[in-house]
Amino acid sequence: MVVDSEITATKPNKKEPKISIQYYPEQETRHVTYKLDSLLKRINKRHDFHGAVLVAKKGHILYNNQVGYADFKKKTPLNEKSVFQLASVSKQFTAAAIMLLKERNLIKLSDTVTAYFPKFPYQQVTIKSLLNHTAGLPSYFWVAEHKWRREEAPTNSDMMTLLESSNVQRYFKPGCNFDYSNTAYFVLASIVEKVSGTTFSSFLRDNIFEPLQMKDSYVYTSKKDSINENQLVGYRLYKGWRHIKINNTVNDAIVGDKNVYTTVEDLYKWTLGLDSGKLLSQESLDLMYSKGETVYGRKVPYGFGFRINTEGPKTIYHHGKWNGFRTGLTKYLEDDLVVIVLEHTSYSAMTLLNKKIKEIVTENFHV
Repeated sequence: MVVDSEITATKPNKKEPKISIQYYPEQETRHVTYKLDSLLKRINKRHDFHGAVLVAKKGHILYNNQVGYADFKKKTPLNEKSVFQLASVSKQFTAAAIMLLKERNLIKLSDTVTAYFPKFPYQQVTIKSLLNHTAGLPSYFWVAEHKWRREEAPTNSDMMTLLESSNVQRYFKPGCNFDYSNTAYFVLASIVEKVSGTTFSSFLRDNIFEPLQMKDSYVYTSKKDSINENQLVGYRLYKGWRHIKINNTVNDAIVGDKNVYTTVEDLYKWTLGLDSGKLLSQESLDLMYSKGETVYGRKVPYGFGFRINTEGPKTIYHHGKWNGFRTGLTKYLEDDLVVIVLEHTSYSAMTLLNKKIKEIVTENFHV
């Protein structure tokens, strides 16, 4: 096997063995590479796909490529260093941050939000209910769009304060139902900041990105940070031919539910680090990869930061959609297959693309 690079995942004050990023030899992947290259060229031409795809099986990368433009005005092509906004795929990093604090005995999953933010207006909302989307919180998007009165976009701290006075009703009592919630994950990120005494960006950098040597990964908010060299912006297609940059919105500065930026290789490092046991315990990982449930015992299709599909072979996955970025990280557990797709021109068929990639690998790669 060919070793491309190495990463070291370390917990505080503890030396851990290295994790290798490995590629299959070219002669073993030539046929499947041809098929996947053809797929990328086809969706680029027919469906305006401009993005990157990485596929790994049994801990080795078998495909890693990009197609299309990073900048349409300059006609700059995408490359392996292109940095994408993960949109909702960011939620798994928020969940991992919470589990790190739990393992350090700084929080409990049964803790309520009011234990950390006494003025939080929704009672009996536990950290666990936030993680698996059973908290019933209202949409902060709606609150920001209707209640925020300042010109600059609100931060997490601003939004937590706004919720205290907004008088917006929650959807249901905590634990009674499942409702996918961006609000839940911005609240989780706010808890991370409160407990750790640092910014969410700094916590992920120090506890996840640097230990896993995810050198091209960071949390970005439009309010505080400058744009990095390889950082992409999102586009939409106008009149079928012109690519228009998508403008910022009032919701762009909130983190936890979105706003992790990374490359496909860094995101693959994340899967290696998470599944290796070097970042979190197996107990924590099992919780992240298991369906939640309501107080009535009904299972919900979400663990901690991951969607869970058990109809057929078990699949752990998440898709993201924000300001032109379309993203997906899928783990087909029984096939030991990881598929990562990152795109920035509002591509709309992520589920079908993942299915097609899996079919091509299954039919053309037999290692």
